[in-house]
Amino acid sequence: MAAYDGVFDTLGLRDWCDEGKEDAPVSMAQLLAQTGGDDASEAGGLPFPSLDVLHEACGRIGQTRDLTAGLEEGFLAIRSELKFVLDPITQPLSWMLDAALWLFESAPWFIMIPALLLLTYWVSRSKSVTGFVAAVLLFFGFIDHFGVAMQTLAIVFVCTGLSVVLGVPIGIGMSKSDTAQRTIVPILDLLQTLPTFVYLIPLIFLFSVTESKLYGIAIILYAVVPVIRLTDLGIRLVDRDVIEAANAFGLTAWQKLSRVELPLALPNIMAGVNQTIMMSLAMVVIASLVSAPGLGVLVLRGIRNLELGVGLVAGLGIVLLAVILDRVSKAALARVDTGRKER
Repeated sequence: MAAYDGVFDTLGLRDWCDEGKEDAPVSMAQLLAQTGGDDASEAGGLPFPSLDVLHEACGRIGQTRDLTAGLEEGFLAIRSELKFVLDPITQPLSWMLDAALWLFESAPWFIMIPALLLLTYWVSRSKSVTGFVAAVLLFFGFIDHFGVAMQTLAIVFVCTGLSVVLGVPIGIGMSKSDTAQRTIVPILDLLQTLPTFVYLIPLIFLFSVTESKLYGIAIILYAVVPVIRLTDLGIRLVDRDVIEAANAFGLTAWQKLSRVELPLALPNIMAGVNQTIMMSLAMVVIASLVSAPGLGVLVLRGIRNLELGVGLVAGLGIVLLAVILDRVSKAALARVDTGRKER
């Protein structure tokens, strides 16, 4: 006798339950009971009324496998329509990633290294940071990891740039509307807490693993959250007295945003960009599971083939990339802070 037979009998649902009962495959609860004996359910007293347990008493209630199968069938049912809509929208992402990878891979080292150092100095205005970046790039060259490091850097540049382009306007919109904030924050919470591997599951069904946008979308979804949150926070933290003064001078909404709120919120926005860069780099490694090139491929090779040296050197390369990106972005933030205070 099932544990909850009496409940359905008392409610007068026995005929309804028996009418829909089928010889479905055994549930997990039944399997555990068979392998552990009849005392398995009695050991813990009354079992929790899970779907599998209730299914034993009432066949009209589906099992847990019905829930998971329903989700899969529902997604596959709309897969063609989703792909039809998303393919043209996301195709530019593939073009940008492919172009960036081609540029970073085909440019000779004696052009790429000076170009990156000039960009570093222009952003940071720091000789020490630029010197450190130079040392790291030369180290990559000496250990024959310069090419894969440039692949990882190209992906990070594209995905971080798009994350900022998408995230800052969303953050601005959130800061201007409490309703928008209440709507978007749960989505951001979901994106920030969802396990990184889960991002890849629906994308694998929608796009081919040969398409760059497969891993590009996953990286952007994972990395865009900090810049949205900190843009919203930075604008909301702008002193109300400053806003009132701007209103008193008759500034329009656009003038107030561009001349007052964004400049004052820029340190927070830059901090969000820094976190977005770090999260992009972290996701690039995981995205190598779905054909993302770069240092992550070597990490996976070290795990798959038990090549300790290959995995450790690639891991060290990822750490060094993270350090230089962090140092450059923090130097840029300090520069922005100093310039704002001087005004």
